[in-house]
Amino acid sequence: MMNVTVSRPPLTIRLCGPRGFCAGVDRAIQIVVLALKGFGAPVYVRHEIVHNRYVVEGLEAKGAVFVEELDEIPAEHREKPVVFSAHGVPKSVPEDARARNLFYLDATCPLVSKVHKQAMRHQRLGRHVVLIGHAGHPEVIGTMGQLPEGSVSLIETIEDADRYDPVDADNLGYVTQTTLSVDDTAGVIQRLQERFPNLTAPSADSICYATTNRQEAVKQAAPGCDLFIIVGAPNSSNSKRLVEVALKAGAKRSLLVQRAEEIDWDDIGPIGTLGLSAGASAPEVIVNEIIEAFKARYDATIELAEFSIENEHFLVNRELRDIELTHEDMAWVNG
Repeated sequence: MMNVTVSRPPLTIRLCGPRGFCAGVDRAIQIVVLALKGFGAPVYVRHEIVHNRYVVEGLEAKGAVFVEELDEIPAEHREKPVVFSAHGVPKSVPEDARARNLFYLDATCPLVSKVHKQAMRHQRLGRHVVLIGHAGHPEVIGTMGQLPEGSVSLIETIEDADRYDPVDADNLGYVTQTTLSVDDTAGVIQRLQERFPNLTAPSADSICYATTNRQEAVKQAAPGCDLFIIVGAPNSSNSKRLVEVALKAGAKRSLLVQRAEEIDWDDIGPIGTLGLSAGASAPEVIVNEIIEAFKARYDATIELAEFSIENEHFLVNRELRDIELTHEDMAWVNG
């Protein structure tokens, strides 16, 4: 009996770099892992530590308990650590934690904290703050919550910028959510500057380096791609922006995928070039999982599409720095 070898169609996978975890996400996950290691389970986390279901479920399996609000923490666990998410929180949250005598660890990304400081500086100098971002996003809620109610106006689109009618058009300062599309945000800022010539920019760019780098890598890799897959969650702002960037830059089609099992292979159709990147909250193990899924169906070759090398590293909270973090502690996300 003859063995019949089924030939697999050729496929070039353009693997973007940088991709996946940024320094702020890496730090936030490390904070929860180290708190569990140093203080034992349970460790409470207010809201999703980052926008990724795999990460949340992995931390739950290690003993993390996710809560929406601090009043869900039982009185007998008051001495257990509670971690605030990487997206940042309104000032009222640490105030509430102190009032309840809770031991809290703030995992807010330092680049988000920088935006908070920029917004507070605008207000201190007598400017009304214009925040460019997405309504309801945890980072936007956190940034608006740094200032008194009524002192921040949220602008989402160019149309919003056209409609905006400030009380004092000569005393405005803007900041942006860190995970926006660089190109889309530039259009909103330009419109605001056209309408309000005295609008003051933040002292440094609000969109973080990781968002910019991932978008640039996708932009460079997208032309000629039959399909571009972004690994990320549907509630991840930076991941959804990467899907949009891929399409605008020339990919014929772009999909947001959380796991390989979500890929509808019948729907993909014939492809010769696949672009692949991951949002800042997506673990490298899932990128590898998706590559293996394509290798099982295609004669795939990997082509690295590197835009830049990231070597940023943010220190964890002082209370955790004496606890050893090993490669094995993070292998479940980093591979």
